[in-house]
Amino acid sequence: MTPAAESLQLSLYREIPRAEWSRLAQGLEQPLTEQEVVQIRGLGDRLDLREVRDVYLPISRLMSTYAAGLRGIGSETSAFLGTDAPRIPFVVGVAGSVAVGKSTVARLLRELMSRWSDTPRVELVTTDGFLLSNAELERRGIMARKGFPESYDRRALVDFVTRVKSGEEEVRAPFYSHMKYDIMPDASVVVRRPDVLIVEGLNVLQPPPAPNDVAVSDLFDFSIFVDADTADIEEWYVSRFLQLRAGAFANPASYFNVFQHLSDDEAAQTARDIWNETNLPNLVENVAPTKHRGTLVLRKGRDHAVESVLLRKF
Repeated sequence: MTPAAESLQLSLYREIPRAEWSRLAQGLEQPLTEQEVVQIRGLGDRLDLREVRDVYLPISRLMSTYAAGLRGIGSETSAFLGTDAPRIPFVVGVAGSVAVGKSTVARLLRELMSRWSDTPRVELVTTDGFLLSNAELERRGIMARKGFPESYDRRALVDFVTRVKSGEEEVRAPFYSHMKYDIMPDASVVVRRPDVLIVEGLNVLQPPPAPNDVAVSDLFDFSIFVDADTADIEEWYVSRFLQLRAGAFANPASYFNVFQHLSDDEAAQTARDIWNETNLPNLVENVAPTKHRGTLVLRKGRDHAVESVLLRKF
């Protein structure tokens, strides 16, 4: 991190060590079982009940407080204007690198937020569904840049979140198959007036591409960036690739079935090549620079455990 970035971090955020943050969980009931935590965590993540209690339970309580506060502001504004107060969904963005564990964070927060009485209906949508189809990426000559900002239908994503936040009864998002590595044209994700909408993806904190454009991050009420040292994320990526080779990649229908018969050394080298050619440049150029746009930053250590929480000052 450059001195300028460090100065920005210090000025924008209060950094709270894990030991101090975990004390905020005192008096909060643990709503999840060990089996539920196992079902939520992704490949390579080391999420357990202690991590849920110490780190994520206080985050969910804080987000619930934010949601209640915004509803209060909405009601007061409507009273001031003499209009009805519609119930507007609380929209959360979760960003971070490939393999940093942001999907697990998003799934966990969906479960925790749904246990609070004020926010029982929580929906989760990933930006994978807003990737351009493989055919379109090939047509544009950017298949090798899949996951970079230009590989997404940004306007469709903004339109989707806008419609959800506007209170439409039913809004549909495209469905992405990780098995096929492509959009499924005959499937969709349906969102029906949630209390909370969580949007998870690599580039959800990107600023608007032009001064008069709207970014999806403009529609967030709260945002989280999952952070870790780049060298650690690379090791997590390689480890996950090896686990997938022995699992999902073994399915003949998988797009990545071609990797199944690689030796351990060949698979590890293939994973590092993909990391260095695609994921690392995307992280450096597009993902990491958006960290300071988050409301909250989770700083992970080498063992995937959160070491500190950075909360934006007000």
